[in-house]
Amino acid sequence: MQYEFEWHGYRAVVTGTGAGLRLLQHDGRDLIVGFPADEPMPNFRGALAAPWPNRIASGRYPVDGVDRQLPVNEPGRECALHGLVFDRNWRLLERTTAEVVLGLRLPSSAGYPFDLDLVARYELGPDGLTTTVEATNVGGGTAPYGVCPHPYLRAGDSPLDSWLLTLPADSYLRVTPDRLLPAGLAEVADGPDGSFDFRRPRSIGATKIDHAFTGIVREPARKGSGRDGLVGGSLSAELGTGLATVELREVCGRGVAMSFGPECGWLQIHTADLPAPGLNRLGLAVEPMTCPPDAFNSGTDLIRLAPGASHRASWSIRALE
Repeated sequence: MQYEFEWHGYRAVVTGTGAGLRLLQHDGRDLIVGFPADEPMPNFRGALAAPWPNRIASGRYPVDGVDRQLPVNEPGRECALHGLVFDRNWRLLERTTAEVVLGLRLPSSAGYPFDLDLVARYELGPDGLTTTVEATNVGGGTAPYGVCPHPYLRAGDSPLDSWLLTLPADSYLRVTPDRLLPAGLAEVADGPDGSFDFRRPRSIGATKIDHAFTGIVREPARKGSGRDGLVGGSLSAELGTGLATVELREVCGRGVAMSFGPECGWLQIHTADLPAPGLNRLGLAVEPMTCPPDAFNSGTDLIRLAPGASHRASWSIRALE
């Protein structure tokens, strides 16, 4: 099942399988790398990753002194990748001209012995598409949790190497070359391929990135810009800090921006370097994350949902003209 909706020049399609974002356009221009309606989601394009973002080493992590084993779906790196909900059938909760809301009960399993209720709300408005994901622990025990989206943004039809990237992050997570597992923080100015410092806009060039960034620089909190007082209508201003925004532009100036609130303190960036020429570097994966890779083991910024507790995270994508 797929759900199409339009408003304010934007057009979006959300899939019932995985509650993923298959298509997002503004005035007919693609803002993400999509995929055909009759084909399965390739390379996690537009996926929702929960109850963890990114990867867990060997799919193993401890819970109350007991090691749990998750399915390893990235065999080349021996990791559990992008959570448990991207291939499940979500049910339709609400649908209007400008909004689609999907829900999923994630039941307890041997690898993840917790029950979660998940709600994904997609809403179009003048500021683009806002997505809000809320998770509630409806079982017993404190559940480790994290979430992120996985869109591949498109500035336009020109090659990715020519796009200008603005990335408001002061540091990045070094990774092991074989498994892309965390290996310590470093300053963005010390990154490989001539630096990962995109705090001021510059072209991506031939730089290859598949890293998590943090030390996010945010705008002052703004009130009165939509529901809950921030751009896109779903991002909360109550935490006292504002949005962070990644911008991706063609040389002509038009492009796409993605904003996210303080609940996402990490940001995975991937230049989509793939061996197949027809798929290589088609878009830039921009993934606001609530925690870094392998947080189920490190505990870094890991959300711990007590029974009955909920967590909400939001992000928005808009056109730059």
